[in-house]
Amino acid sequence: MAPPLQILSTNNSNNNVVHPISIPVQNQHYNGVREVKHYKKWFPWLIPFFVVVNVVVFVVTMYVNDCPSNSVSCIARFLRRFSFQPLKENPLLGPSSLTLQKMGALDVNKVIHMHQGWRLVTCMWLHGGVFHLLANMLGILFIGIRLEQEFGFVLIGLLFVISGFGGSLLSALFLQLNISVGASGALFGLLGGMLSELITNWSMYDNKFAAFFTLVIIIVINLAIGILPHVDNFAHIGGFLTGFLLGFVFLIRPQFGWVNQRYARVDYSPTRAKPKFKKYQCVLWVLSLIILIVGLSVGLVALLRGVDANDHCSWCHYLSCVPTSKWSCHTEAAYCLSNQLGNQLNVTCSSNGKSSTYFMQDPTSSKIQQLCTQICN
Repeated sequence: MAPPLQILSTNNSNNNVVHPISIPVQNQHYNGVREVKHYKKWFPWLIPFFVVVNVVVFVVTMYVNDCPSNSVSCIARFLRRFSFQPLKENPLLGPSSLTLQKMGALDVNKVIHMHQGWRLVTCMWLHGGVFHLLANMLGILFIGIRLEQEFGFVLIGLLFVISGFGGSLLSALFLQLNISVGASGALFGLLGGMLSELITNWSMYDNKFAAFFTLVIIIVINLAIGILPHVDNFAHIGGFLTGFLLGFVFLIRPQFGWVNQRYARVDYSPTRAKPKFKKYQCVLWVLSLIILIVGLSVGLVALLRGVDANDHCSWCHYLSCVPTSKWSCHTEAAYCLSNQLGNQLNVTCSSNGKSSTYFMQDPTSSKIQQLCTQICN
């Protein structure tokens, strides 16, 4: 696929011991049992809504793609204009890279030189294919619903969107020759938020070490997948770091002792007042907020000034792809020479010298580019 589509992969992992359940607070100093707002269960609706939006956007993308009108061969032609590009062009059962660009994929050249900064957000609602969409949506449902139940739609919605933006930003700084799509940056932000929430609310957990190591293993495995070619691991890393910092800011819980005081009977006088948060929670909150604001601001300014982060970190490209004897990390755009003679179109790939002849009248430049992509891959 040219420019090569960075496919954002994920693992749909879920761990039942990572988060404490919302429990009613009961204390000798109050009559009866009442649910405290700091630990109540929320009804999850925003995360499922985000999933529906992603699915709808993918359907619209396939409608716009209209493979039968723009490609010689398509997969599942019975779907008509919703049919998929040839597997050689897109093995994920999805649209062409040109269609993704048209729909708002992250294209650094357009962000910098055409002032289309909105692509840093729109790209997270697009997906490269059916397999890509299913993997991300299952992960978001399993992890996101659990978090939304515990912390509400406002905090988790912000965590999702800001993490997706952070992933897009880091991707744009390092992968400037490729386009990128997918909600994996936001998904890794949810994973990062789970980890920081566990750390900042450490004293509230039983089996905390088991939960911590299980979550770390899940995150490491998912990040390790990112060293494969055509996987945008910088979006994964950027989303994870953003979500990790946001977790210290958004997902902090007050101490049980403070909650007991707040909801105790009027005639209850504690011998020693409990602070709402522990000192280490406050320190992590302040440091994370500062690092997050500075990091996103500096990164955005650097991107808009056309900075290529690879010039300042010669080894960082290995974080997204490690070359082996089985695959190469080198990718380049497809360029072709085309010659139209009557209704006969000859297309020759400049990179590999392959040539094909097609019979069509007055093909559009978009269709020629798609044919070029097919023969160059």
